[in-house]
Amino acid sequence: MRKQKLLSRLDEIGQSLESTGGALLLFGLGSVGIELERLDDYSDLDFFVIARPELKSRFIDRLDWLETVYPLAFSFKNTKDGHKILFEDGIYAEFAIFEEKEMDHISFSEGRIVWQEAHFINKGLHIPIVQNVSLKKDHSLNYSLNEALTNLYVGLCRYARGEKLSALKFVQGEAIDNILNVLHLIEPEVEYFPDVFNNERRLEKRFPRFAQTIGDMMQGYHHVPESALHILKYLEDVFPINQRMGEEIRRLANLCVAE
Repeated sequence: MRKQKLLSRLDEIGQSLESTGGALLLFGLGSVGIELERLDDYSDLDFFVIARPELKSRFIDRLDWLETVYPLAFSFKNTKDGHKILFEDGIYAEFAIFEEKEMDHISFSEGRIVWQEAHFINKGLHIPIVQNVSLKKDHSLNYSLNEALTNLYVGLCRYARGEKLSALKFVQGEAIDNILNVLHLIEPEVEYFPDVFNNERRLEKRFPRFAQTIGDMMQGYHHVPESALHILKYLEDVFPINQRMGEEIRRLANLCVAE
């Protein structure tokens, strides 16, 4: 049921792009791309949209083309090219918008064409050319804590399907790293030899209040959901996080604990 819902939602996004005008191509990535056999109840939507020249910003700045498919409960612009979103019915997605000329420099896995504008000549844009491109990341409070929130969501989905090591890295690795990136904006930092190359160094001296709680957030391989709940609670205490995302993370964590 969930699998078909995901595929149908992606098809509906293609139909919306056609109605909106200005898009050339939609292709799915990962488990909604060419790896459909691994699609399961904990999968999400990853996709790229190729927009006509000069219309890229229209699809990034105005998400009406998604809202007409299904209302959004959460949206977070995590890169200059796209968003992480949660539809009201719990379907999570990550997407990016590009112009055709940009595709030679984008790193991605091979995609599946979901929709294509009738007169557009596809030049193999769904096949990657460049990989392992590093991205410059924003370390603002809004960016880092929303990233941490989505790290929890993705990590718990992976835990639920049995990918516990990957879940550990998302929840107790990436989410924590995103918090550390902006911890100096959340609580006073004690001046004690900060290391510009390694945010974890001397953390206990520099941020003694956070050091008292981090143990609950990093309980190890067998307690990823419990760790996620503590991280979520911390995020809720220090930042006005999206309530719907918080509810979905808590539901997933409790589901994983109960299994």
